Amino acid sequence: MTKEIKIALLMAASLFMEIMDGTIVTTALPSMAKYFRTESSTVALLVSIYLITVAIFIPLSGWLANRFGRKRMWLLAVGLFTLSSLGSALAPTLAILLGMRVIQGMSGAMMTPTARLIVLEKTVPSQLLQMTSYLVWPALIAPAVAPLIGGLIVTWWNWRLIFMINLPMGIVIILIGLFLIDQNTQTMAHHKFDVTGFIEIAIASGLILSGAELATHGRFEWLLAALMVVAGAGMLVFSYFHLRKVKNPLFSVSSLQIESFRFTQTGGSVLWLSVGAMPYLMTVYLQTIFHWSPVKASSFVIFIFLGNIAIKPFTTVIIKMLKYRGALFNAFLMVMISSFCLAIITKSTWPWLIALLAFVSGIGRSLALTAYNGLTFADVPLSERNSANTLASVIMTLAQGLGVSLITVLVSIFSQSMTLEHAYQFGFVFLGVLMLWPMLELLTVSKSIGESTF
Repeated sequence: MTKEIKIALLMAASLFMEIMDGTIVTTALPSMAKYFRTESSTVALLVSIYLITVAIFIPLSGWLANRFGRKRMWLLAVGLFTLSSLGSALAPTLAILLGMRVIQGMSGAMMTPTARLIVLEKTVPSQLLQMTSYLVWPALIAPAVAPLIGGLIVTWWNWRLIFMINLPMGIVIILIGLFLIDQNTQTMAHHKFDVTGFIEIAIASGLILSGAELATHGRFEWLLAALMVVAGAGMLVFSYFHLRKVKNPLFSVSSLQIESFRFTQTGGSVLWLSVGAMPYLMTVYLQTIFHWSPVKASSFVIFIFLGNIAIKPFTTVIIKMLKYRGALFNAFLMVMISSFCLAIITKSTWPWLIALLAFVSGIGRSLALTAYNGLTFADVPLSERNSANTLASVIMTLAQGLGVSLITVLVSIFSQSMTLEHAYQFGFVFLGVLMLWPMLELLTVSKSIGESTF
């Protein structure tokens, strides 16, 4: 195993810790609400405030990495994340716990893009597909295993343990990183900080994710939520023109002129939305409609993770054989068909068939995300990868954050005119229909797209 692969696996481990922490808290919310003697909607702030903080501070990560060095910023981020996890586990009040979640969000926002940049900053195009494949698995595995792990912890132990599990992981990651990552490759040029750009993007991200979260509180909040999301989207457009014109932007958006990068950000954002929503929708559906226990429901969702792992050794071979267009089309087709089939399962459906559908969905997601990650920086010059990485992280975070909120609102809307069971079924149909967008987009890209990575 080469040093580059060891570093990629180490960065993937830090990403896994961050993504799982952002997901696993959901399963412990009822226990937390009971412990702090407050409403479930109040405790739910622990999830939303984390996602919003991550989205706000991610644009800052590229500038900090340039200013203080990749290794230093990554180690600081992992250290703060680990310490704030301990603070969350020991928090005596909800207010202190919320404060710890803000710190976790800030450190997670620094950790994720910097980890990707450490792996990709000097990777030549011909090795991008291999190296990015190591960075995909945390985003695939963490959302699938988190509900099961969280369910087991809440059922058999105390909710505080969901934060404590970050401590050994964080300490080991830091110790290995101190010796494995070279310091002399981290010095970068210093540019003036773009305060205006940061404020604009922070406001836009905050409005979009806050609006999405507000929409899940009921239909009486939908108008205000829609206005917030629209205002946030408008601010994003405004900040885009600012970043194009200012002399020293927070990060450059010139990478959007590159076909392969632009393609991964448009269709890829739709896929990330689905990736965030499917494990959540399946877990809630099996608990609410089938009346399964959280542990039993999560044990079936885990088959999404098994599908991710099963196809992983073959994704690079498949992509090279079918090219990017062929691999992505088949991946989208698997996600679409499995979503449609999950919409028609009933309480009498054979359990192994439900597990198989989750497994197929996992295969499709894994293949698609591996292909998208291989394409993202295929034609981006080394000098522009920091900015491209920051931009991609902002878009990915917003897409993932919107996934659960969007499907929650849609199920609520559908339930106004049909039974709750049918509303959830249409939720699965919606996630399947979403795949039409990237499939149609495939028809517009060149047949040779991404060939530099082979």
